[in-house]
Amino acid sequence: MAINYIWTSLIVISFLVASVKLILFGDTEVWNKMLQSLFDSSKDAFSFALNLTGVLTLFLGLLKVAEKAGMVQLLAKLMNPFFSRIFPGIPKGHPSTVHILMNFSANMLGLDNAATPLGLKAMQSLQELNPDKEKASNAQIMFLTLNASGLTIIPISIISARAAKGAANPADVFIPILIATYCSSLAGLLAVSIYQKINLLNKIVFTYLLATSSLVGLAIFYFSNLSTEQLNTQSSLFSSIILFSIIVLFIVLGVIKKINVYDAFIEGAKEGFESAIKIIAYMVAIFVAISMFRSCGAMDIIMNALKFILLSVSADVRFVDALPTALMKPLSGTGARGMMLDAMQTYGADSFTARLSCIFQGAADTTFYILSVYLGYVGIKNSRYALATCLIADLAGVIAAVCVTYIFF
Repeated sequence: MAINYIWTSLIVISFLVASVKLILFGDTEVWNKMLQSLFDSSKDAFSFALNLTGVLTLFLGLLKVAEKAGMVQLLAKLMNPFFSRIFPGIPKGHPSTVHILMNFSANMLGLDNAATPLGLKAMQSLQELNPDKEKASNAQIMFLTLNASGLTIIPISIISARAAKGAANPADVFIPILIATYCSSLAGLLAVSIYQKINLLNKIVFTYLLATSSLVGLAIFYFSNLSTEQLNTQSSLFSSIILFSIIVLFIVLGVIKKINVYDAFIEGAKEGFESAIKIIAYMVAIFVAISMFRSCGAMDIIMNALKFILLSVSADVRFVDALPTALMKPLSGTGARGMMLDAMQTYGADSFTARLSCIFQGAADTTFYILSVYLGYVGIKNSRYALATCLIADLAGVIAAVCVTYIFF
């Protein structure tokens, strides 16, 4: 329901802004830009879905091997004490526990391509437990919010982009990003827990959260003591080793359990291809709306108005130049990345604006894309309060990003 309103609003606002520009300023070029963006964005959405097909096929094939090898049941048993309390609607040992865990793990390692198919699989598993197939369940809302908060321990793509733009120390945003994204995830968890009356002070839940916080703290301590070159090398190597180790582990367990690994992989891979086809329409819809909103100049109007308000009260406005990345991130990961690269190009890779843009990029995930594609994939039309909790997580990430940037830089 909320996605429908947002999608419609973006298109209507784009039309109104373009109309005002034409009537008041005689700007005819804006209509050409919007028309071009309409076709370009639909093409980009299809290309993105096509590129995603191979990844979906690969990871859902491997996941099927893991299920038949018994890995799913083992991990579900391990995480059940925690998940049974923050996802009270999931029965003990249900496969969705593992799908959620693997999706979170892929996000933490910055493996975006791996996270999407695992996230879709998690939504499908949760939909099997959903009594109302057109309304998001409590478990699905919790999953979507934590997914959209985008907890990332190793922001490989951002560090690589800073290196490509000539930053003196490409990894100097690593610690601030880790702090900002962790704040976003905690805020999202707290928001959903309030809605669903989940007790986060429960001894088991608190222990798991403490362990996670300790893990994040250790990561901060370890990586902060590495040189730039070591951090770039080890973060990339760390993610690659973990990913390939998981793949090999699935296959080895399949051999030990004496299942036909190849046939199991093909069975899951077919599901991946079908999944990619199902999400194309939702991708086209959200890509088109966001592209029109950007090309009509609505984003620029918002930025200029905000800067004017802050200047009128003599506030420090340095962070405003980086806000396009923050505002675009919930709408489009590709768009936000473009804003981040533009900030580095315009202001310099080591400028306050560029660094804050990078931290915004790593602080949270693409909320509207996730809600649109994930809910559409399982046929849910009523997202209930999922958008609200996701945006709360996004806001916490933005506030934390601004604060740590002022502290660090």
